[in-house]
Amino acid sequence: MDNQVGIHQREVEFHDEWARTTDLRSISVREAFEAPTAMENQFILRQMGPLGGKRVLDVGAGLGESSVYFALQGGDITTTDISPGMVDTAVKLGEMYGVKLEGVVSVGEDLAVAPGAYDFVYLANVIHHVPDLASLFKQVHRALKPGGRFFSIDPNAYNPVINQYRRMATEVRTEDESPLTIADLALARRFFPDLQHREFWISSLLLFIKYALWDKVHPNQDRYWKRILKETDQSLGWWKPLRAMDSALTRVPGLRWWAWNTVMYGSKPLR
Repeated sequence: MDNQVGIHQREVEFHDEWARTTDLRSISVREAFEAPTAMENQFILRQMGPLGGKRVLDVGAGLGESSVYFALQGGDITTTDISPGMVDTAVKLGEMYGVKLEGVVSVGEDLAVAPGAYDFVYLANVIHHVPDLASLFKQVHRALKPGGRFFSIDPNAYNPVINQYRRMATEVRTEDESPLTIADLALARRFFPDLQHREFWISSLLLFIKYALWDKVHPNQDRYWKRILKETDQSLGWWKPLRAMDSALTRVPGLRWWAWNTVMYGSKPLR
């Protein structure tokens, strides 16, 4: 328990500082879902369908890009984060875009929200920050309505390019992160028996190598997973064939675990 408290405190301090030093105008809301590189979120949106009138819980919402985007699509959004600074930033970002978010400061292992209240629970780059995954999945299950669905995006533990990137990017991530493993999916399936997963980014990770070797941007200078959202169709002409290739590679058993990210999704049973 003491170790978990220590991890939570380090997460709060890191993300409060990130929020404090971020200009709202620099946050990529539409790009997080509409950029050519936002493949995971585009997949999730297709799975969700229309959001008008749907209640969405955004767990570990960070700066609030996803919360605001969901609200712009007509959703009723609760945005949560362990960091008070991040929750405040997300709510202010919503105000800037003309939407209202309910902000709640909460750890993922004990979500301070009503049970059975949400159509969707969304977690982007959250699971690999949480020390007690069983408690997190239990809380996601509790928050959902019967038949409600959760969606998550997290980096895998097995990609050598990303593992090297993580060793270099020591100043733009927290020290306690633990990328997703096959065992973590098995744990999630205990709570969501119909769990499915879809992988993204294998050959397309050459974009990260371009940033490091061609553009000479050190991983501590710029968060690559944010930098990709600034790319456009015009800047990515060389990269799109790699994205197309990955549509096949990420479906190959075994090889798929060399992808950068996994999207997990599953439903709370009706009874």
